[in-house]
Amino acid sequence: MTQTLDPVLRSDPATPQQRVDAWLAAFEAALAERDVPAAAGMFAVDSFWRDLVAFTWNIKTVEGRDGIADMLTVRLAGADPSGFRTIETPEESGGVTTAWIAFETATGRGEGHLRLKGDLAWTLLTTLQELKGFEERTGTRRSRGAKHGADRNRVTWAEEREIEDRELGRTVQPYVVIVGGGQGGIALGARMRQLGVPAVVVDSHARPGDQWRGRYKSLCLHDPVWYDHLPYLPFPSNWPVFAPKDKIGDWLEMYTKVMEVPYWSSTTCTSAAYDEARGEWTVRVDRDGEQLTLRPEHLVMATGMSGKANVPSFPGQEIFAGDQHHSSKHPGPDQYVGKRAVVIGANNSAHDICGALWEHGVDVTMVQRSSTHIVKSDSLMDLGLGDLYSERALAAGMTTHKADLTFGSLPYRIMHEFQIPVYDAIRERDKDFYERLEKAGFEHDWGDDGSGLFMKYLRRGSGYYIDVGAAELVANGDIKLAHGNVRELTEASVILEDGTELPADVVVYATGYGSMNGWVADLIGQDVADKVGKVWGLGSDTTKDPGPWEGEQRNMWKPTQQEALWFHGGNLHQSRHYSLYLALQLKARYEGIATPVYGLQEVHHLS
Repeated sequence: MTQTLDPVLRSDPATPQQRVDAWLAAFEAALAERDVPAAAGMFAVDSFWRDLVAFTWNIKTVEGRDGIADMLTVRLAGADPSGFRTIETPEESGGVTTAWIAFETATGRGEGHLRLKGDLAWTLLTTLQELKGFEERTGTRRSRGAKHGADRNRVTWAEEREIEDRELGRTVQPYVVIVGGGQGGIALGARMRQLGVPAVVVDSHARPGDQWRGRYKSLCLHDPVWYDHLPYLPFPSNWPVFAPKDKIGDWLEMYTKVMEVPYWSSTTCTSAAYDEARGEWTVRVDRDGEQLTLRPEHLVMATGMSGKANVPSFPGQEIFAGDQHHSSKHPGPDQYVGKRAVVIGANNSAHDICGALWEHGVDVTMVQRSSTHIVKSDSLMDLGLGDLYSERALAAGMTTHKADLTFGSLPYRIMHEFQIPVYDAIRERDKDFYERLEKAGFEHDWGDDGSGLFMKYLRRGSGYYIDVGAAELVANGDIKLAHGNVRELTEASVILEDGTELPADVVVYATGYGSMNGWVADLIGQDVADKVGKVWGLGSDTTKDPGPWEGEQRNMWKPTQQEALWFHGGNLHQSRHYSLYLALQLKARYEGIATPVYGLQEVHHLS
């Protein structure tokens, strides 16, 4: 439908509460009457409705009255929404009225966020929070646990777990197999457990958390603790702001046990194939030497936000006499004391590794091939995250749940407009630092449009570093800096395209990762990898994020062009927040609830 109408609201209530109440009442009335033109006419010409599963059974943003009308034409009758109401007192600032709302659909209960400009909606977020009749057993619905009374056939909790582990994958098939047991897979596994969906997380490492333990020894979280909680079980109040990798590994292992996540360690997926006629996957795994065939109905790739390591190929690598490896395999600095290291790359891993090498007396050179955005950690915490994820935010009543929805309420199309002022403030606050960094020869950028780190992360997942000290070493010359692409390696050096020769005993390729569909190519086949296409990015037509505009993260947490194949991952924040929506989509299918998908993503890029 392409019809656009004049707004149906004409009054101007005196208070934000009255204004929002009037809008919600008129909106619900139009929806109840199935009057799509009237409902769409209550949105501004330039408006956005972001839906997380509630209306579309998808993660989808529709834009403008025409986009909203088209979505409602297809989905209004099936969604059958009602009960729109505020759950907090609306506020007004700068001509924009904001409100937290709740509502119901035919199948579930939801929450959302509304922004009005005048009496028209500018942005609307709707999220599915639970399915009716299949609510999680939390709070007042929590299980009793202990079974009181006398029972000669009593089965204890420990015995139940033993039986489940013995039967799962053998006599009882999981409904979902989750490939990848890092924070993403574990978070989704916990959601599946709480929703009563039979699932198993498989990972090649020996223990949960080994994905973190095995990385370079200086690795720690660059995001603060308030941003990083997992579902159900937040970090304790004495948890450090920036946790070291081994502490995170131990937490993930503990979390897996406490949340009773069925987790198969030392398990490698060797192949997977989908039988459309039977509606199931055949997934072959090697579980610590035992060959098993699993037949789930759904397969989730939870291998992070990235694909396989990008290991470049240069002439002379075969004759280089020293050590060379990708950053994902970097063992740490200890064995390189007194040696010369060349690190190819200038983003997060490159800085961390260079910093740790310098601390251990290594002569280290960073090779910058393209510009990088740097933001100091303290400035990011204060100006970038402080209003949503901090002790300051908690004191102001900003819970993790509200923070997640606040962040989620900003449509990606206009998110950069909110980010640019933040990074303008950071630019001014740390002016001296950036002057010293650029004076040292470092090529710095603020993103294609000045929107900084978050947009770079969302658009391309690379091109930035949160400075926890290494950038200062670059600025003062302790970490040497070279520029350009690599021409070749010799027996004892790296030679750049301009002829610069860098003596080296070790070369670290901090050259990033490919798209997650690279794992699909290995496990299932290149045809399926091409069928689903590139994973991650918005189609912003900025550097390394080619258009056309997608509106949401490609293929993440939502249906793909390959039936019953899903992708889950991202940072800890995204693993927490979006695991809910992926879990509800899987739960609905498990229970036989109709899930007609609106706006299935098209494929524009293969990798």
